[in-house]
Amino acid sequence: MDDVIIARSLFGTTMAFHIIFATLGVGIPIMILLAELLYQKTKDYDYAVMAKRWTKGLAVLLGVAIPSGTIAGVQLSLLWPGFMEVIGKVMSLPFQIEIYAFFIEALFMSIYVYAADRISPLMRIVSVFFVALGASASAILITNVHAFEGTPAGFRIENGEIVDVDPWAAFFNPSFFVTAGHVVLSAYMTGAFVLASIAACQLLRAAQNEQVRRFHQKALKLSLTVGGVFSLLTAINGHESAQLLHQYQPEKLAAAEGLFETQSHAPLAIGGFTDAKTQSVKWAIEIPWALSFLAGNRFDTVVKGLNDFPKEWWPPLFVHTLFNAMVGIGVLLLFLSAAALIWQKWRKRPAFPRWLLYSFVAAGPLAVIGIECGWIFACTGRQPWVIYRMMKTEEAVTQTGNLAVLFALFVSIYILLSIAVVLVLRYYFRRHPVADELRKPPNEGTLPV
Repeated sequence: MDDVIIARSLFGTTMAFHIIFATLGVGIPIMILLAELLYQKTKDYDYAVMAKRWTKGLAVLLGVAIPSGTIAGVQLSLLWPGFMEVIGKVMSLPFQIEIYAFFIEALFMSIYVYAADRISPLMRIVSVFFVALGASASAILITNVHAFEGTPAGFRIENGEIVDVDPWAAFFNPSFFVTAGHVVLSAYMTGAFVLASIAACQLLRAAQNEQVRRFHQKALKLSLTVGGVFSLLTAINGHESAQLLHQYQPEKLAAAEGLFETQSHAPLAIGGFTDAKTQSVKWAIEIPWALSFLAGNRFDTVVKGLNDFPKEWWPPLFVHTLFNAMVGIGVLLLFLSAAALIWQKWRKRPAFPRWLLYSFVAAGPLAVIGIECGWIFACTGRQPWVIYRMMKTEEAVTQTGNLAVLFALFVSIYILLSIAVVLVLRYYFRRHPVADELRKPPNEGTLPV
């Protein structure tokens, strides 16, 4: 394999590993904040225990998210020196500001974990709020570099030199707001559905007393409600993202839908796989005119096809499958939340049937898979560019050899870290069963985290 493929594989593996922990590190603090707010409002101690247990799990996840994020930052410099030269001169602001966002998150996380039983209820809420704010800000700032790659602004490359640099124009590039919204909304959705999966899994266990079942029932309802709200908001934001692709990266949208010929009233292809030989999407379900409407809110919107671009500019055609998987999972999660609402409100059933609980168990892993598919689509769909229409990936890659050895080494590290996370979480929560923590402390106003 050449250096470009190995470098992309190594960095892609690092990001695929890191994005799981980073996403949960953004999504779970919102759930902790909501549980804390519900506890302070209702004085229902179950919500205090939720906040405590979710915080313990978050601490373990952050213990992996932080070093894996550091590895990703180091790999950016080592594997993509050409790209980092541009970033250093044009787009360093997000990295600089992110340091402060991480400082806020770490500071208030420490206060909440170690001093929750010694501060007022208001200060507990303030602490969790800043943890959530810092985590979200970090995600937005780092993701802004990805937005810049797709819609570069604030500089020009003239005779191989970077000129006319405007850092704030680069920071507020055309896709900044839409990309920022998409990353935090999808993270909130994923965090909620992962916690819903855990609660549903616990409810399926037979040997539980009624108090424990009520606790998991409340956790499941809260998680499904939050997950449903943010899955809807993510879908709305996804529509804006598609329109952004139509405007700024038309070949990426064409590859996502397997569209080869430029046309108005373009159909939306659901499912199937893209066949380059026949220039069609085989076995797809087509919705007439839908793609044109999604791209421009009009059925006669002209959508450019892949044949309008040089073939060396085409993204890999398998991005159609990734795009469909991402959207399909998002729609499925939205339907699961709606099913939970219908069962609870319209049918007035207090408990969910086992078949529905099994579907909730699958929701968390599906949400994580959806995040992975979305990120792979976003990055692979930009190829062959590392900075769209300005720098190709092969121009940015390192010339250092022996990358295959590093690739094998880092994959081994990620496997060991994954095993360690599972073992630590299982060990802690088995040593601290929820039944023990539901016993109220002498002072019910405290929340020992």
